[in-house]
Amino acid sequence: MDKEGGVGKQPGEKEGGMSGDVGDAQSDVQESALVLTAEPLRPLAEVPVPGPPLRKRFRLGLALSAAVAMIMAGVALWYWLSPTAPPAGYKTAVVDRGPITATVTATGTVNPVISVLVGSQVTGKIKALYADFNSAVTEGQLIAQIDPAPFRSRVDQARATLKTAQGNLEKARTALTQRKLELDRSETLRRQEFVSQADLDLARTSFRDAEAQVEVAQAQVDQAQAALSNAELDLGYTTIYSPVNGIVVSRNVDVGQTVAASLQAPTLFVIAQDLTKMQVDANVSESDIGGVSEGKEAEFTVDAYPTAPFKGTVVQVRNSPISIQNVVTYDVVIGVDNRDLMLKPGMTANVSIVTARKADALRVPNAALRFKPSGVPIEKKKTAVWMPDRAGQSQAVPIKAGIADSQFTEILEGEVREGARVIVGLEESETAGQKTLPPGFGLGPRIR
Repeated sequence: MDKEGGVGKQPGEKEGGMSGDVGDAQSDVQESALVLTAEPLRPLAEVPVPGPPLRKRFRLGLALSAAVAMIMAGVALWYWLSPTAPPAGYKTAVVDRGPITATVTATGTVNPVISVLVGSQVTGKIKALYADFNSAVTEGQLIAQIDPAPFRSRVDQARATLKTAQGNLEKARTALTQRKLELDRSETLRRQEFVSQADLDLARTSFRDAEAQVEVAQAQVDQAQAALSNAELDLGYTTIYSPVNGIVVSRNVDVGQTVAASLQAPTLFVIAQDLTKMQVDANVSESDIGGVSEGKEAEFTVDAYPTAPFKGTVVQVRNSPISIQNVVTYDVVIGVDNRDLMLKPGMTANVSIVTARKADALRVPNAALRFKPSGVPIEKKKTAVWMPDRAGQSQAVPIKAGIADSQFTEILEGEVREGARVIVGLEESETAGQKTLPPGFGLGPRIR
């Protein structure tokens, strides 16, 4: 057995060795051929860093998933528990009956009923003043004196001129008498034919000339008399008297001041005849003047007494328009009793004139006429109120409006009855107007 095995191994080993050498040679030849025919070698890729084990990565993903799930659950819980705003509803008011007073508002000035301007008709210097602000004066009382010296000299000059004219008149009359005698003598002698006709004609001409001279002298006397009267009148104007009984409201001059009377007399004093009766001159716009007439009641306040209203009556609506910057107004005079003398001239009055009044009118709040649902076009020619129906929807109900005040409007016609509810606005919850904040904000206490 061993021999056979030995004999079997020897040939096998030799064959194996030979075959190995031949294989090595062939592999070298192939490698050399591959080396010649192969592409250029590429850089080797970086070897990745070995990560955590698979079990650790699984635990990390599980933890992240659990955290995301908890956050989402918290967000859902926050939205679920946070208060949500209820849907907006309608705010309504009840149609009822009550008084309505329509008024027209305006501004005006408190003035005395009669104010007298006392001026000067002559030019001169103020010598003395006998009245001041708030002085009570009577008719004919001396209140001012202008220096009379220049006017007295003019009077004296006028008197001298008058005397000269009167002397010339006497001289002319004497000459006329002489010419009359001469004429009579010439006529007698002419009848006796002692003088010629020419002498008689000359005597007649002289007589007529003497008559003309008398007339001229008389005219000069009249002119001098008029100049004297004018000078005396100007002298009288230097003394200024009160024309009425009243109170001095304004004094515009001082002692020593020169007043010049040219085309317009300067105003020295303003005298209110009676301060117990005052009037308010209110400027009412042209859009409101249609409802204002004589006899209407009026009420006004002044800044000096804001809590004390004064009552008056419209006594005059003047037709003269007042245009200021293309705004047309009319002067409405309101008579006021001022027995307590609380009102003073020049005060600004906030006037409210009653144009219409109803004690038991079917009325609706003014807000109901202003309400319009979103998306509904506005029609200015039609007046309507909106009322909720049984389904909670709004519907328009046309009406005919009457008089109105600051709060209510009268309903004259329409399918609106007393006790019905009309929409005056939208009603929202307390938190409806607040913006929704993202999660995590605004979780603190709310300030109300």
